[in-house]
Amino acid sequence: MESPALFDLHPAADSWHTCRRVGFDLETTSRFPAEARIVSAALVALDPEDEGSPRVREWLVDPGVEIPEETVEIHGITTEYAREHGQAAEEAVGELMAALTREFATGTAVVVMNAPYDLAVLNCEAERYGLEFPEPKPVIDPLVIDKQVDKYRRGKRRLGDLCGVYGVQLSQAHSAAPDALATVQVADCLAEKYPELQMPSGQLHDLQVGWKAEQAQDFQAFLHRQGKADAVIDGTWPV
Repeated sequence: MESPALFDLHPAADSWHTCRRVGFDLETTSRFPAEARIVSAALVALDPEDEGSPRVREWLVDPGVEIPEETVEIHGITTEYAREHGQAAEEAVGELMAALTREFATGTAVVVMNAPYDLAVLNCEAERYGLEFPEPKPVIDPLVIDKQVDKYRRGKRRLGDLCGVYGVQLSQAHSAAPDALATVQVADCLAEKYPELQMPSGQLHDLQVGWKAEQAQDFQAFLHRQGKADAVIDGTWPV
């Protein structure tokens, strides 16, 4: 199969989507990574060699700060509920960091929708509590990939939108575990629809670094053409 975006790539037998992969998602207090605190987190592991797959690990976190009403409206977790039922932030972040570090160390693909946000938040939380942040590789980001393989499709590209495009059922949107599972399922659908994406996870990770940079340059150029001469779009990925 050929497509304008990926014409020179060919399917590989050891594709990432046939191996263990882990969906990762956060719900937070802010859309700005430097100030955001984690409210809930999930890792959802899909492993063809595990009969119990998918396996879900979740954290409900007391972020130690007030959860703004605008974010409560998104994920439904209030300050009072997090304080009563949530795990202390330092402890939860430490457990999450340790779990992700193990996955990256073994070469497991970590699948994250809009990875620069979630990973930046986690990196800031790690710094906040004096924890070491692992090298985030390999990462699979359905947002970057979808923009590359279907550049000119109109409409939004949030997780719910991609679920609609690729026929993935998303229940309880903006809850960490359902979002993490749906993110992996969307990524798998991309690999099935575009066999050129079927390759080792490390190779696809490296390609996404370049794709994200190109996408940022294209969007920045578009904004400049719209008269927004000062617009600067950061193309750094995955953090």
